[in-house]
Amino acid sequence: MNRLRYYITANLSTLFISIFLPLFAIASVILFIKLATYTAVIQLSVWEMTKLYIFRLPEILFYTLPVTFFIAAALSLLKLSNDNEIVVIFALGIKPSYIIKTLLKPALLLSMVLMLDFFILFPHATVLSSNFVSYKKSEAKFNLAASEFGNSFGDWLLYLGKKESDGSFSKVFLFNKKEKEEILIAAKRAKLLNDSGILRLKLFQGEGYSYSKEKFTQINFETMLINDTMKTNMRTYKKPLDFWLSNNRAKEKKQMLITDFLLSIFPIINLFLVVSLGIVHARHGKSQIYFYLFVSIVLYYGATIGLQSLLGFYTIPTVIFSWLIVTYTIYRKTILSRF
Repeated sequence: MNRLRYYITANLSTLFISIFLPLFAIASVILFIKLATYTAVIQLSVWEMTKLYIFRLPEILFYTLPVTFFIAAALSLLKLSNDNEIVVIFALGIKPSYIIKTLLKPALLLSMVLMLDFFILFPHATVLSSNFVSYKKSEAKFNLAASEFGNSFGDWLLYLGKKESDGSFSKVFLFNKKEKEEILIAAKRAKLLNDSGILRLKLFQGEGYSYSKEKFTQINFETMLINDTMKTNMRTYKKPLDFWLSNNRAKEKKQMLITDFLLSIFPIINLFLVVSLGIVHARHGKSQIYFYLFVSIVLYYGATIGLQSLLGFYTIPTVIFSWLIVTYTIYRKTILSRF
């Protein structure tokens, strides 16, 4: 029996890898095309594109692994059926339930990995990706050009002189016009600082003038910091549970929890259907299994997404019990009635 279990899982593993690699490659190409659209707003190097890809990698794996297992499991059983090995297995008195139990172990393992992916890795990767894009956007808003008018730093109009070799600027002038007051600052040198997404302009050896109809003020300074005018909207969380329970984008997270939970149990909940589609007579059903696989995936994903607006979290038990009842009925009529 152990040899039979190993033989079935070996066939499953071979097909799983051969299906997963093309799906993963296609999903990666689509993701890279999507990431390339960021270059219209921000500048990204090859390494930064790679970092963004790594941040989105858990999402790619989450949506490709369950579909890959479902297709690979059904096709591995179809291969055994076409080679008449299923007939031999049943002739030896082995019941179809043994095949389900054999497939249950890798299905459980995959579902646990998917649970870990969406509940723990996904929040961390999402926050890192969001913060990285926000950080790059904040940098893109502050592209300084020396000896040119039109530079700005938040509410300040900015003129910069020559750019030095250390990245600082000489002969800097800032102007801010408020409703009842105007401020002019002149400095011999300025340097741009980026502290965890907060851009600061550090001025050295300058003078500041503030004037209105009532008064005129002058100050001299050695150093001055102008900060928080371009603060990046950085997201933080301490634990994955904090991410899921926070009120930030609560409606979107609710939909994600429902969808991701149902997709994470997709390998387990479809075992009856896998056996029903994969175990066929050698002369029948070869061309139809791909159509049934496609329809099954569309129906499950469609029910998972379509019922959320009506049932909310009740979508989870509704889809689970309905799908198990339907697939077990198909399993009884197509498999148990014959073997």
